[in-house]
Amino acid sequence: QVQLVESGGGLVQPGGSLRLSCAASSSIADFNVMGWYRQAPGKERELVAAITSRGSTNYVDSARGRFTFSRDNAKNTVYLQMNSLKPDDTAVYYCNARRLTITGLEAYWGQGTQVTVSS
Repeated sequence: QVQLVESGGGLVQPGGSLRLSCAASSSIADFNVMGWYRQAPGKERELVAAITSRGSTNYVDSARGRFTFSRDNAKNTVYLQMNSLKPDDTAVYYCNARRLTITGLEAYWGQGTQVTVSS
């Protein structure tokens, strides 16, 4: 069983920055895609950013240009650098990892980390 542990959330003022980390208990190179999702109160969970095993990234429109998704295979950790944060970015952020195996698609979730953007 793979474990994902997020960290780095907190309270930040509008315009500030945070870096979220997601440490995996196994090699992240084994995952086809890893992603950061977020869920705000009363809203559905949405994909914020994704990164493939080859390092290709994709972002939701609201995050593009402000967030950067990166990975460090040696540390089995992925990061989400969030700059120019807005109150609308307030949510619980979850790390997700997916891999396709001979038995099917496996998906894993972290426990989430709270990000609050407020003055």
